[in-house]
Amino acid sequence: MGNKDEKIWVSQKAIIFREGGKALAIRRSKTAPSRPLKWDLPGGTFGSGEEAKESIIREIKEETGLAVKNLKVADVVSGFNDMNEFWVSIFYTAKAIDDKVALSYEHDDFKWMTLDEFLQLETSSRIKKFVENLLKQ
Repeated sequence: MGNKDEKIWVSQKAIIFREGGKALAIRRSKTAPSRPLKWDLPGGTFGSGEEAKESIIREIKEETGLAVKNLKVADVVSGFNDMNEFWVSIFYTAKAIDDKVALSYEHDDFKWMTLDEFLQLETSSRIKKFVENLLKQ
C-alpha cells in the first residue's frame, strides 16, 4: 500500500473527435511548466470543489475554444510522472460541436489526426497508455 502522506494528483484529459473521426492534439507552449513543446490533450486539474464534468468542459473551452457534446468517461490511468509525482488521470471522449479551434496561451499548435498518428507524437506516458487502450476497444 502507498504511504498515506504522499500526495496524489488528479487530472482530466479529453480526446475530442470532429466529423470524420479525427482527434484533436494540442502542443504545449515552450513556457509550459512541464513537458514544454510536447503534445497533449485538452484538460487539466480540478478547481477546488469543482464537479468533474463541469471541470473538463471548462478546461476544453479555455484551452481550445471548443464546445463539446457526448462527453463520456473512457478510461482512468494512473502512474508516476517524470518528477516522481503519482497522478491519476480521468480520460474522456467527446465530440466537437464545431472544429474552430482557438488555443489559449498554454498551447502553441494544434492538429486534427488519427489516434495512430497521435501515438507517433511526443506526449506523456499516461496519455499514450490511454490512446493505446482506446484503440484496443
